[in-house]
Amino acid sequence: MIKNTLFERRSIRSYKAEQIKENELDYVLKAALYAPTGRNFQSTVMVAVQSPQLVSRLSKMNADIMGVDSDPFYGAPTVVIVFADTTKPTHFEDGCLAMGNMLNAAYEAGLGSCWIHRARQMFESDDGKALMKQWGVPENYVGIGNCILGYAEGDAPAPAPRNDGRIIKL
Repeated sequence: MIKNTLFERRSIRSYKAEQIKENELDYVLKAALYAPTGRNFQSTVMVAVQSPQLVSRLSKMNADIMGVDSDPFYGAPTVVIVFADTTKPTHFEDGCLAMGNMLNAAYEAGLGSCWIHRARQMFESDDGKALMKQWGVPENYVGIGNCILGYAEGDAPAPAPRNDGRIIKL
């Protein structure tokens, strides 16, 4: 039976230290590439980070924005940062769709995932801009989100009940 990805996927906030397999990462990244984009510009860029030192650096950047000392990446060994081209009118939407595709593909691949915010602020900083330059991400791109990936430590949380009154049929 086909997994009910859209109904079963949950945000995972505890990860094993084990790094994900390359074919799993490739599957998630390919899903991002196939996300819809306005006028089919395909202008999102994904930077996959698996170096423990760089993941730790990115985590600290994110934590500093939050004003906390904890790890906002929850120990995930892989972080994929989604960037979008601000010269495109649908850049935010395009980046969000890439993030959504990655989250769903991660579940299908047996991975845990979670969307971690503050990518925009991370890469507006001097440190973030230097990393973008080092990675070859153009200056007119903006951080949309951080997709953390790894193997879940423990069970996924139970789904929260859905709020009533969110669908209006006319």
